[in-house]
Amino acid sequence: MKIGIFTSGGDAAGMNPAIKAFVELAIKNSFEPYFIYDGLEGLIDGKIEKADFHMVAGILHRGGTILRSSRSKRFYDKKYRQKAFDNLEKHGIERLIVLGGDGSFRAMDVFYKEFGINFAGIPVTIDNDIYGTDYCLGVDTALNVIRHLLDNIRDTASSFGRAFVVETMGRSCGYLAIVSAIASGAEICIAPELEVDFEGIKKRLKREIENGRTYILAVVAEGSNMTEAVRDFLLNELTFDTRVTVLGHVQRGGNPTIFDRLMAYKFVEYAIEHIKENIHHMVGFKNSKFYLVDIDSVANNKYKLDNFLIKLARIKAV
Repeated sequence: MKIGIFTSGGDAAGMNPAIKAFVELAIKNSFEPYFIYDGLEGLIDGKIEKADFHMVAGILHRGGTILRSSRSKRFYDKKYRQKAFDNLEKHGIERLIVLGGDGSFRAMDVFYKEFGINFAGIPVTIDNDIYGTDYCLGVDTALNVIRHLLDNIRDTASSFGRAFVVETMGRSCGYLAIVSAIASGAEICIAPELEVDFEGIKKRLKREIENGRTYILAVVAEGSNMTEAVRDFLLNELTFDTRVTVLGHVQRGGNPTIFDRLMAYKFVEYAIEHIKENIHHMVGFKNSKFYLVDIDSVANNKYKLDNFLIKLARIKAV
């Protein structure tokens, strides 16, 4: 049986370890592995190549994806999905493994219903916001990148007696901001999941300043759209010399952590174990176990942050 793999949507550390695991485990299980470059766009354009061990040598430590990625508007059009199917037929590829987010899985579910191409989705996003799994590949590396940068910023904040507002990624989910704020001991955390009480924050921090606090670190999720508001608050209400640091895409890259590397192998191993079945599911990870999640459940339900994390972060928003 011939199996293809591609990466879709936002890149994340952990994709390359998963690609390496795919080649090794596919060959071990007597499958023929194929690479599809440039995501759904590459599927349409026929950028398909048979894979072998030498193609994944030395990629385990690299961030991003050697297969490259894309977001495809053309895939919404059935004539291009037909073209993608024809390309798979041409190479005799019967199954797919997709590294991406819920948007990629929804697109592949349509593809499955039209052409019967079975697939296993592996959740990859630094936002960690896909329903049906507690963990997505790449988030551990992103958190470690943010932790390192926040520690560095705290050094300079304490040296100069300044306030720093650090914006993390997270369009609709504040996971990165909340976990980073808790782990770095930030004084303020702002995220879409948290109600913000600036008066409460002002009273709390004024008490701390009276007792000797000389600097402030605030972590803000980009999806809250409150970075400038927090800067103005610190500048005008607490009269701190305030700097803003937008971390941006530096959070996506970097050397994958050991945890992301191990989880990449485990996700792929579970997918390979079930790929012969009539499968159009995502591989989820909950309660320390892997399982298959129906794509309809992934598409029709909203991911919710763990209540314990919200409870810990709430004290930094009031």
